[in-house]
Amino acid sequence: MKISVINRQRKTSVNTVWLKEAAERLACEVSHNLAQRPASHLTASQVKGLAAAAELSVVLVSNQSIRKLNREWRGKDHATDVLSFPLSLEAPPAGLPFELGEIFISVEKAAEQADSFGHDLERELAFLFVHGTLHVLGFDHETPEEEREMFSRQKEILDSAGFKR
Repeated sequence: MKISVINRQRKTSVNTVWLKEAAERLACEVSHNLAQRPASHLTASQVKGLAAAAELSVVLVSNQSIRKLNREWRGKDHATDVLSFPLSLEAPPAGLPFELGEIFISVEKAAEQADSFGHDLERELAFLFVHGTLHVLGFDHETPEEEREMFSRQKEILDSAGFKR
């Protein structure tokens, strides 16, 4: 999976080179996790296409920006940590980019959460990337069953990539 990282906030310093490399490693772990433990809503060809050709954008924003997005797209007038915007799980015809979606992460909120959980910003950004990626891939946590599946995958992926809590 090809990852692009765009930093649209200036309040908190983020090593975007590190984040891109970490996100690429985590995306490989997501693909591996899905191959090892298939999800009922994804076909084997979709999972294979993700690993081979999908592109995912990560946009780092401020609390103010994510609050505006959250209000516009979800009707919730507060800052959140991550918002995911899936585009398609189906690979386009050959020669066209396979744009999977966009993940917006509030770096301010990530820093607050890292402090409250007692780990560093990098670990929190890794968690939010995985959480956002799983949302792009159609996972959710609205029901207890969905939450168990999504959160267990998050833990497996983060642990296998070395981001243990």
